[in-house]
Amino acid sequence: MKWFVRFVVGLIALGCIYASLNLAQVWIVGRSDQSRQVDAVVVLGVAQYDGRPSPQLQARLDHVLTLWEKGLTSLVITTGGNQPGDRFTEAQASANYLIAGGIPEQSITQENTGTTTRESMFGVSQIMQSRGLRSILIVTDPYHALRSRLVAQDLGLESYVSPTRTSPLTGTSAVSRHVREALGVAVARVIGFPNLERLTK
Repeated sequence: MKWFVRFVVGLIALGCIYASLNLAQVWIVGRSDQSRQVDAVVVLGVAQYDGRPSPQLQARLDHVLTLWEKGLTSLVITTGGNQPGDRFTEAQASANYLIAGGIPEQSITQENTGTTTRESMFGVSQIMQSRGLRSILIVTDPYHALRSRLVAQDLGLESYVSPTRTSPLTGTSAVSRHVREALGVAVARVIGFPNLERLTK
């Protein structure tokens, strides 16, 4: 009986350590900036309101405009589908905002069907493959950076991250998102991102 209790306690301790390591990595990657010359900058979609980016999406898009001004790429890929009843996709709303911000329309490609990170990244990988391109710089919120990069790498893309520094998600909201992402990454590293997506849909 004592052996069994020790075994269970040991498993719990190992699980806590594993989860903590993943949380630390989510936090560290979210505060890194791997900006460099790439084939494409990819901005991951989030809520839009009838064509107007939400504050969270706008923070990501403003960061893309900054990266564009640095001349790091000649192609921007916007991502994200829409919810039932929406007139615009997240990709469309993002593209329109970036065009208004000075990025030429011909330099923007839309992946407008994905409803999850992996679906969007799969669409991005298809776009990149069709053009013979491979390296991407992902723009998203800090809490989302690690999972986005891992999903993209899992799909064969050479992936880097440059999280926005002006996300409206702060305080307890940001902390809870970091914890959720860490748990998701921890599980996905065991069962794979495709299986995690199927379980959480």
